[in-house]
Amino acid sequence: MKSFLTFLLAMGIIVTLGDAYCFTKINKPGESDKGCVLDGKVYPFGHISRTDDCFRCTCTQSQISCCSLFHTPVGYDKEKCKIVFNKRSCNYDVVEKNDPSKECFVHSRVG
Repeated sequence: MKSFLTFLLAMGIIVTLGDAYCFTKINKPGESDKGCVLDGKVYPFGHISRTDDCFRCTCTQSQISCCSLFHTPVGYDKEKCKIVFNKRSCNYDVVEKNDPSKECFVHSRVG
């Protein structure tokens, strides 16, 4: 029984970490010979571990493909709490509206 519960916990973590928001942007011809342009910034060809806006990307001469490093909270007390994006940690903090120093419990997140 313990092995089964451990398996379920591991699968829950994997599914949560695998659920990311992704997009692809086709490069315009002649836009940049040095890399891919995303939000006005040129990123070099190859793997980009973290952009300024918290995405992990792969840049080729034809396109840039990115996936978010963050998950958006959806299961929390929306009347008592609010979400605030933290660029340093690339994550959303869920805090009390009346006292932002107190964190709120989050039941679920989506990519």
